[in-house]
Amino acid sequence: MYYQGVKKAIVPRPLEKKRGQFGNIHPLLERIFLARGVSAADELDRTLAKLPSPWLLSGMEAMVGHLLLAINTGQKICIVADFDADGATSCAVAIKGLQLLGAGQVSFVVPNRFEYGYGLTPEIVELVKLQNPDVIITVDNGISSIDGVKVAKASGIKVLVTDHHLPGSELPAADAIVNPNLPDDPFPSGALAGVGVMFYVLMALRSRLREQNWFVEHQVQEPNLAQLLDYVALGTVADVVPLDQINRILVHQGLLRIRTGRAHPGIYALIDVAGKNPQSISTQDFGFVLGPRLNAAGRMDDMSLGIQCLLTDDPILAKQMALQLDELNNDRREIEGQMKHEAMALLSEMKALDKHHLPAGVCLYDAEWHQGVIGILAGRIKDRLHRPVIAFAPAGKGLIKGSARSIPGVHIRDVLSDIAAAHPKMLSKFGGHAMAAGLSLAMHDYPPFALAFDEIVRKRLVDVDLEQKILSDGELSEQEITVEFAELLQNAAIWGQSFPEPVFDGVFDVIQARIVGQRHLKLVLRKPGGALVIDAIAFFIDQPEQWLGLRQINAAYKLDINEFRGNRSVQLILQYLEKIV
Repeated sequence: MYYQGVKKAIVPRPLEKKRGQFGNIHPLLERIFLARGVSAADELDRTLAKLPSPWLLSGMEAMVGHLLLAINTGQKICIVADFDADGATSCAVAIKGLQLLGAGQVSFVVPNRFEYGYGLTPEIVELVKLQNPDVIITVDNGISSIDGVKVAKASGIKVLVTDHHLPGSELPAADAIVNPNLPDDPFPSGALAGVGVMFYVLMALRSRLREQNWFVEHQVQEPNLAQLLDYVALGTVADVVPLDQINRILVHQGLLRIRTGRAHPGIYALIDVAGKNPQSISTQDFGFVLGPRLNAAGRMDDMSLGIQCLLTDDPILAKQMALQLDELNNDRREIEGQMKHEAMALLSEMKALDKHHLPAGVCLYDAEWHQGVIGILAGRIKDRLHRPVIAFAPAGKGLIKGSARSIPGVHIRDVLSDIAAAHPKMLSKFGGHAMAAGLSLAMHDYPPFALAFDEIVRKRLVDVDLEQKILSDGELSEQEITVEFAELLQNAAIWGQSFPEPVFDGVFDVIQARIVGQRHLKLVLRKPGGALVIDAIAFFIDQPEQWLGLRQINAAYKLDINEFRGNRSVQLILQYLEKIV
């Protein structure tokens, strides 16, 4: 019996570094850092002074030059955003930041995914033109908007692209492009989210305004751009970009502002509606609590609601919009549950047709699936199968849209690029990252695409270990399963994508097990022969009743602090468990 029905191997996390220079820290904490490639205390510095210069980003000089002209001549600026949490926070950072730096006329347009699709398309340009802007700034999109940029330029609109997605073989003919993933870009990291890129643009713009004595001449106090870091932190974590040192700094500083009462009303409204304590908010809350509520606007309706929630300075209005976002997120959960059930039925049919194996790369389509939820669905099925998955939904006019999720070792955008090269007319458009991507194609091309996807993924899986594994940082003693040690872990670093929160493992006797909230399993555990009684919980278990009555389990877990009615106690958040016979 296995958590979620999938057997996994719990294996020690290997050390990426053999020795470290951390000074006087807990030995287990030192091993945790070495296993994540960190070997010195300096690499854990989370002060803003450790951020690299924004001028290292190629294209920054041109970008700032155009923005200076727009500010000094009172040009109208329109922000074109993406419809996810990164796009929404990028938009909020761009609008608030440019206004702080002297821009008088800043508006935004965010495409409705169901009408216009992703990016600065020619159709979106026509929508933008209704505002009669002088300048378009794209945030979290634009690097693949070849046609849209052409239309905007032909209409006399200047286009400034800020993006972090991987560029294709052709770049748009924009007036300036800032993207850390441009070929040979000297910036030391390609991991910035779209919101991080826009924040860096604002830092460069402020420094140039300072050099030109703009603030003194205009009798304006130079703004502290750190006030935007709550947005930056949320967007960075929600977009699941790698948390390298630069992103860990940005996220840490944003968390500090939220915890100390210096964040925006929209952020606090999202936290309040989710029932979380802002003083103890974490990256986990960004990724699994706040991010999904913000994303729900773009998935289910229109991301304008999410952006307005972030932008408003009125706490009452922010609360009203956060409640709407919460309702949309509940709707999303219901639809996702139904789609997951249907997807598992499709997988069962695949197995019945081919009893030997599933495809190496799995494509799933249903005519009733919701465009806004297919990305989540693909991720859920990918986690279940441990192989690349694309979920498709109808997009109208004979087209379908797909959302892809991959596993380490298979760069999903490169797979799509290979398919596009081999079948030039098959994909109408595609883009993304190593682990996630999106695409569109004609419905009649779905069967040959599914075959091509399986074929190319199969070639790339030759050297990939498909055994599902839980990487463990070891076993904790009873003396380490404490609130104090849990706090030490929480405060030691910013944990997240590519810098994972510590996971431990061990064998436990089950003293008590009960189902809470329909699909969660609440347990009381004890180490064999031990004295400490430990609370534990496993979330969203399929058929949780199967786990009742067990006597002993092997489990992988995270150490957590449960806060209830002012009391704080240690608990284990179970990531995986299996029955010991």
